[in-house]
Amino acid sequence: MAAISFIAGLNPPASSRAWCSTPHPTLPILATATGTSLRIYSLNSLTLLSTITGGHKRSIRSCAWKPGNSDTATIATGSFDASVGIWSQDEDDNEEWKFAIVLDGHESEVKSVAWSTGGNLLATCSRDKSVWIWEEVGEDDYETVAVLQEHEGDVKCVKWHPEEELLASASYDDDIRLWREDIDDWGCIAVLRGHQSTVWAIDWEPLSGRDETVGSRLVSCSDDVTIRIWKKSPGQEERQAQSRLSIIKSSSAEEWTEEAQLPKTHVRTIYSVAWSKDTHRIVSVGGDGKIVVYAEDKEASKQWQVVAVHECGHQEFEINHVAWTRAKIVGGSVQEVVVTTGDDGEVKLWAVS
Repeated sequence: MAAISFIAGLNPPASSRAWCSTPHPTLPILATATGTSLRIYSLNSLTLLSTITGGHKRSIRSCAWKPGNSDTATIATGSFDASVGIWSQDEDDNEEWKFAIVLDGHESEVKSVAWSTGGNLLATCSRDKSVWIWEEVGEDDYETVAVLQEHEGDVKCVKWHPEEELLASASYDDDIRLWREDIDDWGCIAVLRGHQSTVWAIDWEPLSGRDETVGSRLVSCSDDVTIRIWKKSPGQEERQAQSRLSIIKSSSAEEWTEEAQLPKTHVRTIYSVAWSKDTHRIVSVGGDGKIVVYAEDKEASKQWQVVAVHECGHQEFEINHVAWTRAKIVGGSVQEVVVTTGDDGEVKLWAVS
């Protein structure tokens, strides 16, 4: 079995619970949400670059970097104060950030924020059971294009497909819903059912290294201590291609099924799951403090194996979030690492052999 080895903790650690740590898609920086502040760390020096404060009245629960090749970075934050903030890096001083705009509309805590791959759409979800989609229509100007209210409970997570304008949302109602725009109107095109309790997090399979014959897949984790893989039913792609050629508008519904369940290793709620772009492995963390890495058996279709387990990654504290990224480690080499974020305020980097 592979080993999960501690590399370093990002310095300095936070003095309060840290909810999530999100790597920038192209730059060697990482944002951590802790209290009412957002911390920006370097993944080269593993040190704190900036602390962003003053935009939210309550703790920041989620953050997401806007994709793009701009010289300056932009990040969205979702807070327990029910607001969404957009922050922009100062063009002259990269260590300074401005609170560009606040997006109001949710009636309760904002649990997750996510940008579409094109960076023109921002999805947010809340304890108020709704999912909002915002569109950037000008500099620091956003308008609401959809308010999706079909979930029956607190919506915990939203994630955009890495290639399509297809949005997934996970909820306290045990369901995962998929959303697409159809004739200028967003609607639910599939409901993924199988979990027996709250679905805390979801992640799409990355495009890089993906088997094109398999098609899109989604991983989910839950309070029922299971991790499940979902995929579009066979033949869906072909039927959709044919319907697009037809002059008769067909149903926008899609058929998604559970493809596999990963081996059960956690004994308490699984809060976060992430799919690696480099190795295609999956990592999970949760209330039991375990860090677990899984790999797909290429010779046995739909079979996954546990390849590494690390106990008590943050001592006795729960681990709230996990992500894959690349960082410069001892010796100056850049390699893929796992980043964990916990109730102890620590952000830790781990190597998986």
